[in-house]
Amino acid sequence: MKSGPLSNNRRRNRLQHGYTLAETLAALLFLAIVIPAVVEALHIAGRAGTVSVRRSVAARIAEKVLTEATLYTNLNSTAQSGTQVEGAVDYQWTVTRENWIQPSLPQLTAEVRFLTQGQESSVRVSTLGHPVGAVAGSSPTQSR
Repeated sequence: MKSGPLSNNRRRNRLQHGYTLAETLAALLFLAIVIPAVVEALHIAGRAGTVSVRRSVAARIAEKVLTEATLYTNLNSTAQSGTQVEGAVDYQWTVTRENWIQPSLPQLTAEVRFLTQGQESSVRVSTLGHPVGAVAGSSPTQSR
């Protein structure tokens, strides 16, 4: 019998029989490493998406309460607060008034706090209010 290289037909028959035990174990080991890493990456991406959505909702609420505080409320009060529920999340907001450069020019800051992943997060938005003594919608140079 010849001990030389296998002929093409015999080599082709040998390849059609399947994978060896070593190749199968190597593939299973590779999958055992890759699958948990992919699942963890998807979990992290899902949490990041949740945080992003909650931050955008909090920013929208902050802008809304800041606009309302600028237009409709008494600027002499130093703080206002409340809670708004969106979905299953409570967003607690506070609007504070501080003097900016001059006592007659108020800076209004809205801060919205919310829980995400068991930790408290917040979003802050600030703007300048109408000068004290000015009426909203009128210029300070108008006189009556």
